[in-house]
Amino acid sequence: MDSPIIASPTKLTSLIPNSMTTLLDVMRLSASLMQENQCYFGHGTDNALDEAVALVLGSLHLPHDLHHEFFKAQLTDKERNILEERLSKRIFERIPLPYLLEKAWFMELPFYVNTDVLIPRSPIAEEIKRQFSPWLKNPDEITNILDMCTGSGCIGIACAYVFPDAQVTLVDISEKALTVARKNVNEHQLTDCIDVIKSDLFDQVPIQLFDIIVSNPPYVPNSEMQVLPAEYRHEPILGLEAADGGLEIVKRILKAAPDYLTEDGILIVEVGNTQITMESIFETLPITWINFINGGHGVFVIDAKTLHKFSYLFK
Repeated sequence: MDSPIIASPTKLTSLIPNSMTTLLDVMRLSASLMQENQCYFGHGTDNALDEAVALVLGSLHLPHDLHHEFFKAQLTDKERNILEERLSKRIFERIPLPYLLEKAWFMELPFYVNTDVLIPRSPIAEEIKRQFSPWLKNPDEITNILDMCTGSGCIGIACAYVFPDAQVTLVDISEKALTVARKNVNEHQLTDCIDVIKSDLFDQVPIQLFDIIVSNPPYVPNSEMQVLPAEYRHEPILGLEAADGGLEIVKRILKAAPDYLTEDGILIVEVGNTQITMESIFETLPITWINFINGGHGVFVIDAKTLHKFSYLFK
């Protein structure tokens, strides 16, 4: 369903009245305006108030855990202008907040983002924290990890923190996305343990065995693309949409992954709402759908032995 058409103000100053002078004033106003204008919250926050706080603090380069006593601080004219511009773009252009701030958070880690990559939000973060327990037999012995369709690099970089002895490989078909991923690798000072490869899935990946292959590939079918909230239209379609009911890329990963996994290796893939389609097509494939404590769905895990046993399904 398309978002409502909203008339933007003729002047940015009409958004924030002169009577609004503190951080808290603008936070409250921003939350009200975003709620009234039916903004969608799904790129780091799930409600108007948290989004408003993130907008104000992020735009003014203040820590996200700033003590509430500082919310009473008076805004300068320059700060008001910055907030008015950001709030206007968020409401009237429906630009997701992380793109406005050029920053997103994943597993409590900061990442640079722009419109060349999807905004990090995968529930896979929860599994990374748990070292993919209980599916990994020996998490302390992990040596090679592959993040397929890496985008910003957030999943692979997060894995590098949790598995400090592992070598991580980031793969994406988009050179623009890999530019962002490299920037994040550099900013996290992980160039010694992370390799970045441009490849159409496994085509240019050197033959080697990985303990973990993790992927958040494109999986949104065209029919669903048409009804996504306007905020998603700012994200690269290459990272969202997939043919074959959303499973084109997933099927290719399932087919190739067995040749790249160690004997005890595991494959973790996010497919979102396409889980329903996948369950109907691969009803005999014994995969495990992960139950998340912090919300999220549509992520499966399957081990190398099972992939080899059922490889005939992917021919």
